[in-house]
Amino acid sequence: MNIRETDEALRQKAVRLKLTYMRDNMPELMRAATESKMTPREVLEYVLGKEVDRRDANRVKLAMMAAHFPRACTLESFDYAAQSAVDPGTIRELAKMEWVRGGENVLFLGPPGVGKTHLAIALGREAVKKGYSVLFLSASGLVNLLEKAKKESTLNEKMAQLSKPQLLIIDEVGYLPISTENANLFFQIVSRRYERKSIILTSNRSINDWGVIFGDPTVATAILDRLLHHCTPVTIMGDSYRLKQAKKNKLLKEN
Repeated sequence: MNIRETDEALRQKAVRLKLTYMRDNMPELMRAATESKMTPREVLEYVLGKEVDRRDANRVKLAMMAAHFPRACTLESFDYAAQSAVDPGTIRELAKMEWVRGGENVLFLGPPGVGKTHLAIALGREAVKKGYSVLFLSASGLVNLLEKAKKESTLNEKMAQLSKPQLLIIDEVGYLPISTENANLFFQIVSRRYERKSIILTSNRSINDWGVIFGDPTVATAILDRLLHHCTPVTIMGDSYRLKQAKKNKLLKEN
């Protein structure tokens, strides 16, 4: 059997074993192994390493899609100079994801436009890269899902579904009021995940205002009790980054 026939035979075996990198790159792999004068053990390690890298990349790609991030934000692209209230050390520590392993929470508080959602998405993407399942929802989107499930008598199934991701990101709590009935559903989500699965929550309102947001101080207190028990709160103060850009571009007049 000549080299070409041997490569084709190996490629067919790779197809049967679903080794897609080996299947697609057989000549290049063999050439690299020959030119580097690898031992059989080194060849095996090299080929399997490439296969693992591809599978990891595919897993991350699919998990990113399943998370439903509204945009691709990264920790590297966050402008710490524009938001000096954010401690880079705290964010770097959160990026290690030890808190997700422990079922703990993160709460980003601050006015609109200061980077709360950016950091929430960026941390969510880091969690995906480290192998955690993530789901991103706006607070209004979460409420709409629960309302729809209740009307369709599938609330228990939806609650179970929302309890599965290892990290649930709930964005923009406080932009719109939540009815008392929906506040109770929101509480059930937080309660089901308490000390088991993590939550990142962003809000433009102080936690002192949550009784107004949820239409019931008792429910708001119960939510906060579970959310804050194992939680890293990050308060971001300052002007809206988007408004700063608008002023810079002379779309808004300076006061």
